[in-house]
Amino acid sequence: MATIELVDVAHSYDGGKSYAVQDINLTWNDGVASALLGPSGCGKTTLLKIISGLLKPSDGKVLLDGEDVTALSPRERNVAQVFQFPVVYETLNVYNNLAFPLRNRKVPEDEIDERVTRVAEILELTPHLKRRAARLGAAEKQRISMGRGIVRADTTAVLFDEPLTVIDPHQKWHLRRKLKELHKELGLTMIYVTHDQQEALTFAEQVTVMNMGEALQTGKPQDLHHRPEAPFVGYFIGSPGMNLFDATPEAQGVRVGDYIVPLSQVPQGDNLQLGIRPEYVEASMDAHDGWLEARVNRASLTGNALMAEVSGAGLNFKVIVPENSPLRSGDTLYVRFPEENTMLYQHGKLATMEAAA
Repeated sequence: MATIELVDVAHSYDGGKSYAVQDINLTWNDGVASALLGPSGCGKTTLLKIISGLLKPSDGKVLLDGEDVTALSPRERNVAQVFQFPVVYETLNVYNNLAFPLRNRKVPEDEIDERVTRVAEILELTPHLKRRAARLGAAEKQRISMGRGIVRADTTAVLFDEPLTVIDPHQKWHLRRKLKELHKELGLTMIYVTHDQQEALTFAEQVTVMNMGEALQTGKPQDLHHRPEAPFVGYFIGSPGMNLFDATPEAQGVRVGDYIVPLSQVPQGDNLQLGIRPEYVEASMDAHDGWLEARVNRASLTGNALMAEVSGAGLNFKVIVPENSPLRSGDTLYVRFPEENTMLYQHGKLATMEAAA
């Protein structure tokens, strides 16, 4: 187990013309289950390769427990990686697949047997130990890959690069739960890369949201939801994501479209955006002074709630109301944006109020 730290890390694949990742300063504490979350091409896998040692960064340093390991190979770092597609030896049985990393390190056979038996039990592979890997399904093969990552006693961290992509939905849920149990039992430092927010938010204690090579915010899943520090985080996290509107300062708040949202503090300057999650929009079918009048364009059930797509005052946005609401397409809805649940962003970051009022 280890604490992993990236210091001023950046990487370019084309000699500095463009950067896959830049200005990365992140720390994963010893024994924490973390996730790197973001869309395809945002730099998640590049970071994982830099951590594992498969890729040396163009700039910056990688530290393991405070030691600079930037120039060390994956083997010297003792970092295990589980890839998107299962990596197994098809001709070997499950037992020998799990034992392979230990035999490579000349571990005594009695210790190998003890560790393989334990890992197989944890991953529910015991019934398959004598079966050839080629005869198993994708989910079982991915468990073998996971097992090979954790079977060594000297593993400092386990990195997962979208490991459930080829797994069917039911097996995904089961393997995600198994990963959480693994982490709880073994206390390993784990970093999980995914573009799926459900996977990240249910697996990890700490999530880093990335976009266009930058780490936008790191925090607990609830922090990312309740207080996104960048518009992209608010939009990417949540289903549906945060409503975002261009805004301009007014005497009593900010103007979005043709509506003034009353706010007690507003930062001065340009490039303002207002963000509010659909579930935080206050809605009523009765008229109220100062509330925005909107038309319901579409209303549809989403789980145990009703999502309304509405338009009014030159704005288009989403509102979440209780599933038993009588709201229907074509209805008039009156809404307000409560200040305590409204976020203001300036130049792509959560606005500070030092220049307000």
